[in-house]
Amino acid sequence: MTDALLTKDAVFEGLSGNIAIQALRAALPDAIVNGKFDRGELTLVISADHIRAACRTLQQAGYNFFEDVTCVDWYPVEPRFQVTYHILSHKLKERVRLHAMVGSIDPSIDSITPIWPAANFYEREVWDLFGVRFNGHPGLRRIMMPEEWEGHPLRKDYPVEGYR
Repeated sequence: MTDALLTKDAVFEGLSGNIAIQALRAALPDAIVNGKFDRGELTLVISADHIRAACRTLQQAGYNFFEDVTCVDWYPVEPRFQVTYHILSHKLKERVRLHAMVGSIDPSIDSITPIWPAANFYEREVWDLFGVRFNGHPGLRRIMMPEEWEGHPLRKDYPVEGYR
């Protein structure tokens, strides 16, 4: 299995012993949309509606360290935004990457700060630069740009010299 996205069954086929997949399939059978295993790292595409529950499930399964959350703008493709989470298990010595796709009409996804408080600043950064809203975030406000800034500068349709 290389870097091409696989069907759910193909992802599970060679990784039936993977703790992350076992835990997610048992607790949230509809959460995994797709995935891939490349260069020793597992990437799972998770339905945006299940992201908080998926993170909680992984935490309970032994994935104890939240590394970061970031975003990619795939404009003009829909769903437009790919929100990416990197999560690590020190005990298992495994990393899992979660992708959740978010559309441009209502770019929002549940915050994972109730599970990992360290996500606070990363979610604020994604909100500030891409405009993806994190539902249930304790204080979603700009972190890098001035409060009066218009727009979200890392969106691909944002003017190079800003709005004038």
